[in-house]
Amino acid sequence: MVGSIANAHSNFSLLNVNGGSLEEKVDEIRKLIGKVEGDPLRIVGVGAGAWGSVFIAMLQEAYGSLREKVLIRIWRRPGRAVDRPTAEHLFKVINSREDVLRRLIRRCAYLKYVEARLGDRTLHADEILKDGFCLNMIDTPLCPLKVVTNLQEAVWDADIVINGLPSTETLEVFEEISKYWKERITSPVIVSLAKGVEAELGTEPRIITPTLMINRATGVPLENILYLGGPNIASEIYNKEYANARICGAEKWRKPLAKFLRQPHFIVWDNGDLVTHEIMGGLKNVYAIGAGMVAALTNESATSKSVYFAHCTSEMIFITHLLAEEPEKLAGPLLADTYVTLLKGRNAWYGQKLAKGELNLEMGDSIKGKGMIQGVSAVRAFYELLSHSSLNVLNPEENKHVAPVELCPILKMLYRIMIIREYPAQAILQALRDETTNDPRDRIEIAQSHVFYRPSLLGHTI
Repeated sequence: MVGSIANAHSNFSLLNVNGGSLEEKVDEIRKLIGKVEGDPLRIVGVGAGAWGSVFIAMLQEAYGSLREKVLIRIWRRPGRAVDRPTAEHLFKVINSREDVLRRLIRRCAYLKYVEARLGDRTLHADEILKDGFCLNMIDTPLCPLKVVTNLQEAVWDADIVINGLPSTETLEVFEEISKYWKERITSPVIVSLAKGVEAELGTEPRIITPTLMINRATGVPLENILYLGGPNIASEIYNKEYANARICGAEKWRKPLAKFLRQPHFIVWDNGDLVTHEIMGGLKNVYAIGAGMVAALTNESATSKSVYFAHCTSEMIFITHLLAEEPEKLAGPLLADTYVTLLKGRNAWYGQKLAKGELNLEMGDSIKGKGMIQGVSAVRAFYELLSHSSLNVLNPEENKHVAPVELCPILKMLYRIMIIREYPAQAILQALRDETTNDPRDRIEIAQSHVFYRPSLLGHTI
């Protein structure tokens, strides 16, 4: 009986929810890209953080057996040493998982982890990733991966590139990649997982997203660059907790890619509004840091966290009215992504550690075992953008025009705490307890009752 259930699950995993086999899904993408028989589809992950590694590992598990039709690899920088405490913890993880232990023994790879545990050998991040261990997610072993440390070797012939880099590193790496694509006749398809934004200030300020950075750096047309995001925790998705995401971009690619990426436990929808969804993915990271601070400072008070949630969601709704012509369409995706990030995301974790004094701002925003905390740069970007005088909006209570950031007290306080370091983390509670603070509903009513949409922020013209 158990065997029958396992076989049924195995057979089901070979089918997508629309009834097509994995091979049929590969063939559809191969045909769209123009691959000929004998020339495998090459999928390359760039960046090996938690989500980037999990994403490539899911593709490897789904399609890795179809070697004649698809090849999957991941690039990460070489040379990152695994310190002794991490090696000791990794050894415990290996020995707690019989399947992982047996796999390493079969691959003759177990001994090096014994030597690292004893301090007789230094492991490196790219080395352990080949065995399925992501340095930012040691407790969740992945399947073995094909790891390449030479960027040119990794990307020069890629058909589909998965950008798993933080937004703060995307431009630099893709500028280097562009050197290796100069002789290409056709452009690759790029799916960006990055949730972060940068600000471009000038007479008309605008938000720069990772997809735009990639377009500027490589010249790959925007119709070939997509964004995938959703309320996802990497380790939970790899452990097959039910999840969903949206892939956003041009219809030519987003619909077949949604079908290709979809798995029984990971449902992928498609949407044409790339830039706005991408920006919202960065915005929720800002408020997740504050949520972590409030949780730590109030001893996980449910009441205090709900007060914070009311204020931060009203600010996010206010900001979406500046960025989207039809902001109500973003309410579900934005709130879902915000909810999971506040519950278990690395940005909320970072806020908690700052408030408890276990981390400090001098350590920077790249944290051992967690990777890049993208909410830090997003705080600066959104504050600087929304402080620009060209975006002034009417504050009906004072009957005068003010910069939008003046109506976002939490964003202002996070900037003062984290960027200019004017206040300690405890000051986030002042933003909630200020007696002059308006009802969060008032902020939403201001946004809904005035024409706020600023298409220039996204580089659009009316």
